[in-house]
Amino acid sequence: MKLIITHQESYSRSELLLRTILGVFYIVLPHAFLLIFYSLWGSILSLVAFITILFTGRYPESMFEYQVKLLRWNLRLTARMSNLADDYPAFGLNGTDEHTSLEVPYPERISRGLTIVRLLFGAFYVILPHGFILYFRILWGLILSIYGFLSVLFTGKFPKDAHDFLVGTIRWQYRVNLYMGNMTDTYPPFTSK
Repeated sequence: MKLIITHQESYSRSELLLRTILGVFYIVLPHAFLLIFYSLWGSILSLVAFITILFTGRYPESMFEYQVKLLRWNLRLTARMSNLADDYPAFGLNGTDEHTSLEVPYPERISRGLTIVRLLFGAFYVILPHGFILYFRILWGLILSIYGFLSVLFTGKFPKDAHDFLVGTIRWQYRVNLYMGNMTDTYPPFTSK
């Protein structure tokens, strides 16, 4: 998986303030309203894909592509609401974005055994260890977000180290989601790179 949120040379102070004050209304609500329905369909497709993997050992390619497009849409929205990127996020599964990129290679085979193990024990060997570390990364990320907000507000620049840390945390979360969603058999590494 390759996830990128481009660090911009300069950020818009007016967009930052507008997102902070009214972003819930003009960004989150319209996107969330649509994403609810798309995500419900994505959940149904995940269940169908799970059953298909158990019988065939393959994730249906069209369902896989749908899930990746849904993840890209979520990434566009997350980048804006985390103040990691300017501009309004594009709507829809086929929306494009110059600031974010997510590439997930289609796996030719998915292990049936690992799929069952993830279902039965994933909470113990994936979610608990990764969730423990991500919990603290997210807490530190909140502090860095405030630092980044103030930096953009006063200088128009988002500190590169803070940006890299926040993007790394998002990347880590996506890797865990891909593994638990049976979209890869590669166990997510304990790293943000």
